Amino acid sequence: MIPLLFSVSYAGLWGQHTLDLPAFLRKAAALGYPAVELMGKRPHLSLLDCGGDELARLRDIADECRLDIATIAAYNDFTVNQPGVPFPEIQIAYIRGLIVAARQLGAKQVRLFTGATTDPQAMQSDWTTCVQAVRECARIGAGEGVVIGVQNHHDIGISTASYVEFLHDVDHPNCRAMFDPWSPALLGEDLRHWARVLAPRMVQTTFADYIRLPRYTYLNGLINYQSLPDAYRAVPLGSGFIDYPAFVAGLREGGFDGYVAYEMCSPLRGGGSEANLDQTAQDGLAYIHSLFSHVTPAETNEVTV
Repeated sequence: MIPLLFSVSYAGLWGQHTLDLPAFLRKAAALGYPAVELMGKRPHLSLLDCGGDELARLRDIADECRLDIATIAAYNDFTVNQPGVPFPEIQIAYIRGLIVAARQLGAKQVRLFTGATTDPQAMQSDWTTCVQAVRECARIGAGEGVVIGVQNHHDIGISTASYVEFLHDVDHPNCRAMFDPWSPALLGEDLRHWARVLAPRMVQTTFADYIRLPRYTYLNGLINYQSLPDAYRAVPLGSGFIDYPAFVAGLREGGFDGYVAYEMCSPLRGGGSEANLDQTAQDGLAYIHSLFSHVTPAETNEVTV
């Protein structure tokens, strides 16, 4: 298990303190992380801004910091569609650029999403579009020696049973799982079971933690409140609703030996100051180490993937 810090945590996208990539690399090393994941868009690793010289400089800084640039994170949605515009091709070209950048940086893998639901009854067409696009990206990545990892984040394949089926349909040896516990925890799924099932094909997981904030709206005529969907707020690892001990127990039972990314990718308890981000990232690293150093009796149930 190798912990890594995701640069989105210092990208300023939710009003938090912002660092450019050279400063982020130095920050991650100072906080004790041995590896990083770089966000593949502005204000970080944008293909519009980072040419060969910039990539070489980033690699030199990482080497100076004894830091492994492990993963480049793509931001794609393969089901975005408008007649006459080749959106999947445009996104595959973007991902191909990130794959080439990953090779130049010495990164081992590129993270992908699937796509959003275009219509409740368009499941099969959305599914097929994403399967074909991910398979093509996996083929391109194989040619560059870069692994493609699919994160369970977007609508297509969001339930874990669907996610497993999606990976089966892609059916490419260079397409691996980047399965994280956030969405299955929201859906009430068995984290230990699914972590154990997916561990053999996983190269990375991503950790963040949240608290539920129940919401209501007042109905004046009824002198009562009506429930609204819960909101969620990011909190330090181990203080939210996600059962990380169960998830990590499943990973260990399944033989996982990949990267564990920590991200602060939404408004965070304590605010977005540099000091709060730094302390939360340090506490997250300590929590990750404690989870993986804890010995949990293995379950005896056999599983197949």
